[in-house]
Amino acid sequence: MTQPLLRATGLARSFGGVYAVDGVDLRVDAGRTLGVIGPNGAGKSTLFNLVSGQLPADRGEILLDGRRIDRLSPHRRARLGVAIVFQSARTFHGMTVLENAMVGAHATTRAGFAAAAFRLPVHRREERMIASRAREAVVRVGLEAWADRPAELLPLGQQRALQVARALCAEPRLLLLDEPASGLRAAEREQLSLLIEQLRADGLTMMLIEHDVAMVSRLADRVTVLDLGHVIAEGTPDEIRRDPRVVSAYIGTEAA
Repeated sequence: MTQPLLRATGLARSFGGVYAVDGVDLRVDAGRTLGVIGPNGAGKSTLFNLVSGQLPADRGEILLDGRRIDRLSPHRRARLGVAIVFQSARTFHGMTVLENAMVGAHATTRAGFAAAAFRLPVHRREERMIASRAREAVVRVGLEAWADRPAELLPLGQQRALQVARALCAEPRLLLLDEPASGLRAAEREQLSLLIEQLRADGLTMMLIEHDVAMVSRLADRVTVLDLGHVIAEGTPDEIRRDPRVVSAYIGTEAA
């Protein structure tokens, strides 16, 4: 078996002596999408924050392409190719859609503060490169008509697409999505699903945290199911939907 792009082993994190995540293993193969599901309180958000670097683990390891990253800051993980789409849509008011997308490339810039402060040629070249990359990302998520308009005017569904564009501007090796469809209407959810499907078809490696079983079944190659901080099942979407432990803990008897 080939080495996965992302592997986590024995991850654990407690709060006040209670483990939100306890001994979790997972893997995401290059070019594949892993879905992580579970009921409320299962530990999904904590697991996401451990992988993204928002929280330190009490124990366990996280490896990106064989390199240990669990001791690295989110910024350093971003430099290694880990990009994040958070659950809550965040836009920078007073900036255009294109400028918002450009922010995603910040972690990958190399020119440094002095070059930026004095507008040295290396900084100007980097700015042009970032703007070009951001425009490509905006087109990729279907927001080209909005590129030069204020980002705060976007409807919620398109704000979420803008978050994806911002993440893509960093040219990630691994894209982490934390319940990206949360709060979206049916039509917006469908548009976002189509976008994620296209990214998957393009070969982008993704880890998708979601509570929507149907959405995960549609988008993920494999699914990991959490309950009370533990992995209770792992397999293809079809295998997960038939697993009695998943039906009992999460989906409900009507889905059996």
